[in-house]
Amino acid sequence: MTLLTVSKLSKSYDGKNVVNDVSFEFQSGKCIALIGPNGAGKTTILRTLAGLLKPSAGMIRFSGISESDDIRKYIGYLPQYPVFHTWMTGMEFMVYSGRLSYLSEAESKKRAETLLEKVGIIDAKNRRIGKYSGGMKQRLGIAQAIIHKPKLLILDEPVSSLDPFGRREVLTLMKELKEEMTILFSTHILSDAEEISDDLLLLNKGEIVEKGSIIDLRKKYQTSIIMLEFTEDVEKYQGKVNTLTSVRNSFIERDVLHVSVSDFSEAKQEILAIAVKENWPLTSFTLNRASLEDMFMKVVTN
Repeated sequence: MTLLTVSKLSKSYDGKNVVNDVSFEFQSGKCIALIGPNGAGKTTILRTLAGLLKPSAGMIRFSGISESDDIRKYIGYLPQYPVFHTWMTGMEFMVYSGRLSYLSEAESKKRAETLLEKVGIIDAKNRRIGKYSGGMKQRLGIAQAIIHKPKLLILDEPVSSLDPFGRREVLTLMKELKEEMTILFSTHILSDAEEISDDLLLLNKGEIVEKGSIIDLRKKYQTSIIMLEFTEDVEKYQGKVNTLTSVRNSFIERDVLHVSVSDFSEAKQEILAIAVKENWPLTSFTLNRASLEDMFMKVVTN
């Protein structure tokens, strides 16, 4: 089921378009990564979706919600640099956030207890936020963003300012949360997007330059290169590989033979057939898998 539809969204400042004619939609229950270099317009899009900025043009529509309704109550939002009342305890801040979301005192306390447990900081609920680590603050920020049970959780660069331990804590939490809700998060760290997202929106200079599921995008940008490893000197086998009809060319890098092929299925059959026939000491046969970085560089440089 389609949760959110964005059509021809634009946002300009002083006559300059920061986001230009962007359109996309995504399904409920997905984790979507908005990726792109710094300055691409990621934060502007997220702030506009969260109702914090008014678009210069275009439409944002939630499924089953009237256009006159305030969409902010359906959205949980955590900015890139969240600000906390550091003199409050984690529990006090959560109850405060619940009351701001029009929950009753009793419901706010109940939800706070549940969510602090879920994000793994229940033992620190009575500790002042000023004593929290960076990872703990991010987890507290995510907890407050979902206290009102939003349809969509929006996270702006949720791990970019964290140390490796805090980053791993938050990524693990996001993996758990995506089983329960729809998540849209921005990042310029492509490995993070590859690790936890289902779908991608690739943004460059304020425009969506590619979108789709990770599986479909990998297929689209998959390079037809087979990597072969041997227990013996790889140069002994390069010449024979190059004689196969499906092989375009090859090169050796770090004792691995990289074989560029015209047709993967045909090349697989030919290489494995000669390897078995001649009893090659082949230890690894791998199809090169396009990374997000490979895909993104191809898209933005075309």
